[in-house]
Amino acid sequence: MGLSMQHSELAKSASVNPSFWNGKRVFLTGHTGFKGGWLSLWLASMGAKVTGYALAPNTAPNFFDVVHVADDLEQSHIADIRDLEKLQKSMASARPEIVIHMAAQPLVRYSYANPVETYAINVMGTVHVLESIRNLDCVRAAVIVTTDKCYENKEWAWGYRENEPMGGHDPYSNSKGCAELVTSAYRQSFFSPEKYAQHKVAIASARAGNVIGGGDWSEDRLIPDAIKAFEAKEALMIRNPLATRPWQHVLEPLSGYLVLAQALYQEGAKFDGAWNFGPRDEDARSVQEVINLLITNWGSTASWTQDQDEQPHEAHLLKLDCSKARQYLNWVPKWTLEQAIENITQWQQAHQQQSNMREMSLKQIASYQNS
Repeated sequence: MGLSMQHSELAKSASVNPSFWNGKRVFLTGHTGFKGGWLSLWLASMGAKVTGYALAPNTAPNFFDVVHVADDLEQSHIADIRDLEKLQKSMASARPEIVIHMAAQPLVRYSYANPVETYAINVMGTVHVLESIRNLDCVRAAVIVTTDKCYENKEWAWGYRENEPMGGHDPYSNSKGCAELVTSAYRQSFFSPEKYAQHKVAIASARAGNVIGGGDWSEDRLIPDAIKAFEAKEALMIRNPLATRPWQHVLEPLSGYLVLAQALYQEGAKFDGAWNFGPRDEDARSVQEVINLLITNWGSTASWTQDQDEQPHEAHLLKLDCSKARQYLNWVPKWTLEQAIENITQWQQAHQQQSNMREMSLKQIASYQNS
């Protein structure tokens, strides 16, 4: 990759730069999802011209509608990433300078029930995005978002580095490992760093931990399930209380994607390849620790109990090594797990009270940027 500590001024300051994003044309897949909604709002608040491409939100309520994300977008295409022709037309009309690919089937348990759909979206969807980029001359930087679960999980105590083997026991994790291999193959075949001067496209993949935040109503996720139970004044059923995950507030990896996109755009192929954006080691905690923290913030009516039914395989221990992002992008997590849970509680309770959730979300983004 040719990175060195002296390679640029960029390494000295790697915060998200609003003036960089002002006026940039950004094509964002998955903009109606939980992470995509937060990223759309953040980009638009900095003046980026965002074109979104995704299926309609799959829950009611959902962050995208509650926060009125569509109001600030240049275009919002409600369409399927599996439709190559439609994707190519949408991207060609938007003429993006930066592409961020987040559209995915993101759930492990759903992938067991729907493996073909999971592979079609996560693998061929990635192929379609990269193929669409290949046919345009306007794109300068692309960030392909996968997951920490793309690694071949050996259940060991230290974090996975970007050069560890891809794997994945379940269809979801495996499909994301495949998406990483697709990204690597397209980079080597069509966007090689050696020929950057000719094609001028820098492509990176980004792997984040277990993302949590206000406004997530996804099925079969710990925090949304907990909040649903707490609001109904019922005990939360937990499948695997001792499973350890790298928990992080949604704004943490999003800041990593934005900083990475800035570096790719400004400095090109030096920053291509794979990047981990996970929390600090001390924030890789067990499910029961996270829920107990949430209960402390939520109030006395909240409680949990263990689900005794047999469950499909999920990894017990998974951590990311983020040394590369820290050294070369100067990216570090800002919020502790305690701060993340506090912000989630404030967001969800404000929503219960029918507050202005757009204002609330922008306030949390500003608070994160300034911390």
